[in-house]
Amino acid sequence: MVTPSPSDRDRLYVSVVSAIEAQILSGELKVGARLPSEAEIARQFAISTRSVREGLQILETKGLVRRRHGERAEVVRDDVGQFLGSLATTVRSLFAKDADYLVQLMDVRRMFELEAVGRLAAGEGALSDDVTRALTDLAAAKDFAQYAQSDADFHRALVQSLGNEILSTVYGNLYALITDVIRLTSRQASKTQAEGVAEHEAIHAAISKGDVEASRALMREHIDNSTIYLQQAISAAKQQGRNS
Repeated sequence: MVTPSPSDRDRLYVSVVSAIEAQILSGELKVGARLPSEAEIARQFAISTRSVREGLQILETKGLVRRRHGERAEVVRDDVGQFLGSLATTVRSLFAKDADYLVQLMDVRRMFELEAVGRLAAGEGALSDDVTRALTDLAAAKDFAQYAQSDADFHRALVQSLGNEILSTVYGNLYALITDVIRLTSRQASKTQAEGVAEHEAIHAAISKGDVEASRALMREHIDNSTIYLQQAISAAKQQGRNS
């Protein structure tokens, strides 16, 4: 029997979520398997059935189990990529409620991309052809939509160039969200297309030269500026909403 620690008294479902999630992702619980009844889980974790239901609801939100009235919860996913895709969907639902969560996504993006460019410049991985292709498409973009897509492709290709499959999977599942952010920031009248292309080319050149500090500094400046444009776009949208 598992007894929750005092620090979890206000969130007793945490132990259920952690244990069952680990069993699913490790393969111990296979797709199609049925979980024990809510009463059995409650006894196992020494918590109430209400806390069990809260835990199962979170697992369902993550896309790991499915619940039907009168039936025990069923495991529906054990794939890490699918799990992260469900997580990205959950994050997107947060954006629908409060656009300020987009700024938090930019912080996550900064963590990923500064690490990626620094390690690439230090000699880890190898810049893929997709990076060069995205730069070419960025310069040749004929409209806003093409530019935003090529911009997002460039950043994704940099992360993937490290060759870390887990990192690529995590970032890839955030990719659509990041593309949405780039579309929002690009709408702000901040710089010309040529200036935007030059920023990306400078990052690429610093990585190619093996300049770790310059690579990280240029990427930080790029994302910090994008965050400012994003905040301006959110403020403008909120103001428009108040005036309408």
